[in-house]
Amino acid sequence: MDAMIAISNLANSIQPSATLAAAAKARQMKAEGIAVFDFSLGEPDFPTPEHICRAAFKAMQDGLTHYTPANGVPEVRAAIARRYDKSYGLRVTADQVIVSNGAKHSVFNAFMATCGAGDEVIIPTPYWVSYSDLVEMTGASVVLVKTSQESGFKMSPAQLRAALTPRARMVLLNSPCNPTGTVYSRQELEALADVVLEAGVGVLSDEIYERLLYGDARATCFATLRPGLAEQTITISGVSKSYAMTGWRMGWAVGPAPVIKAMSNVQSQQTSNPSSISQYATIAALEGDQDCVEKMRREFEARLELVCGRLAAMPGIVCAPPGGAFYAFFNITSHIGKNVGGRKIADSAGFCQAALESAHVNMVPGSAFGAEGYVRLSFAASREQLNGGLDRLEQWLRKG
Repeated sequence: MDAMIAISNLANSIQPSATLAAAAKARQMKAEGIAVFDFSLGEPDFPTPEHICRAAFKAMQDGLTHYTPANGVPEVRAAIARRYDKSYGLRVTADQVIVSNGAKHSVFNAFMATCGAGDEVIIPTPYWVSYSDLVEMTGASVVLVKTSQESGFKMSPAQLRAALTPRARMVLLNSPCNPTGTVYSRQELEALADVVLEAGVGVLSDEIYERLLYGDARATCFATLRPGLAEQTITISGVSKSYAMTGWRMGWAVGPAPVIKAMSNVQSQQTSNPSSISQYATIAALEGDQDCVEKMRREFEARLELVCGRLAAMPGIVCAPPGGAFYAFFNITSHIGKNVGGRKIADSAGFCQAALESAHVNMVPGSAFGAEGYVRLSFAASREQLNGGLDRLEQWLRKG
């Protein structure tokens, strides 16, 4: 029998998250008794640090389990403001901060508060799978700017300038980037900032991976690069990646007070407020011992070297080491149109499907990120798991 309630055009237009879909497929296979090496999700495999958990437990004991202001308790917003002053010299007040249910929620609120039908949002590719759907849910359109492996997957000022039209409302930047791990240098971001200021367009700078950097890469807060730029910039971050707190759902946005107020109004009608317990845990994360972050960062860097070294030795794989985040984004174009393990590979989705079904290694196709011919492997897994999965992947690829 057909459903009596019609599905909206908006809901019909939204695709499920490719990363979550890949993880669901792996869980299904595991439930069937198949050993799967799952490298699909961008989720640290470390436990949340103990002092953060203790702060959450204390908040519960103290009865801090009720509604909070829609934009977050003043104490956590003040802690976030202090963090930006201390880390980047960005002076903001608590009314320029909103706390949301994860950085994804922060991104959505930002678009909802600033974009609508007829507007355009410029996004360099490859890009995180959810960006385009979040934009289109507001009625705005996405303008994709294609970058290349040769350019380090970085959008140039000339490309940005060429993409700008009178309808351009926002430019989305993500450094360090998911899925590529690309980190723009300060000078590269300054050149983009000059174009932004000249055009008078807004910027959403997603900096969620800012603490996970490797080699010579350094964190840059885009809003600090030029005088007046902070008035055109919404900065997104959170505790999910740096503090292994994905399930706590704590992200934030920092920006001009009128924009943050509009985002708060949107959020007040969506969720009332983010979790009170998670907010008090976030204060402990930001203002407690930071050795836990560095310990995780060092382990991720060791895994990066392991994964990229092994991938580079596999037939037909080209892998440039990332400067940040915890993903290897590798080129598989030499396998497209050819047989691997007795199966013809038509595209990156076919490569990942064959790798899952034949080698039991779960990854996400580059097509989900707007980059056909690539595959994303998350190295947020133990070295034992990584080596086991890479063994299986290499054996499968060498079958030819």
